[in-house]
Amino acid sequence: MKSDLRPKLVIFDVDGTLIDSQGHIVASMAGAYRAIGQAPPARERVLSIVGLSLPVAMARLSPDLEGAQIATLVEAYKDTFGDLRRRNDPLAASPLYPGARDQLTALSKRTDVLLGVATGKSRRGLDALLETHALTDWFVTTQVADDHPSKPHPSMLFSALAEAGVTAADAVMIGDTEYDIAMAGAADIASIGVSWGYHAADTLHATGAALVIDGFAQLPAALDAVWKGVIDG
Repeated sequence: MKSDLRPKLVIFDVDGTLIDSQGHIVASMAGAYRAIGQAPPARERVLSIVGLSLPVAMARLSPDLEGAQIATLVEAYKDTFGDLRRRNDPLAASPLYPGARDQLTALSKRTDVLLGVATGKSRRGLDALLETHALTDWFVTTQVADDHPSKPHPSMLFSALAEAGVTAADAVMIGDTEYDIAMAGAADIASIGVSWGYHAADTLHATGAALVIDGFAQLPAALDAVWKGVIDG
């Protein structure tokens, strides 16, 4: 039996997992497509690609567009997103999901747990959100799309493990999309899906999530179940 004294790393996705930013995402995508004179994709399609890095997401939404147009979409999206943040109350427009702060607080107080982030957001976008919600100092590692291939490539998680000094067996990925779950699987990290985000619970289970929770109050028990499985495995 493995020792349970080694530090554990809990890595969170952001959009759709910690933060409900779908209003900003959909509005920013509409602004991006206006910049190239096209109608934006339907809301459901936009939300289905949340979690992917922007260039990959744009190419998936509009496979007929060329590289220069994709680059224009990406920059227009970033500009629109930033403008919306300046013109609106970010706490109201991109709130934490119910119970998220309570669970982050509880986990941050545990001496055996470290917290991390792996997100398709840019560094600028993540830093702004963490500052808005006073979470800047809570995470020992924050991995963003600027520095890695898009999810589900495991590069983000490999870097998170290295920065935290934790093995894959002692880490858990928390996410709302199949990209999060597939990324965790590619890094040999256990994953817990959340049902309140952008992909269905059945999809998360099918992609390999050990568990799918329906609210943050269920997270402690889910983590204990996963860790017990790792420890006894």
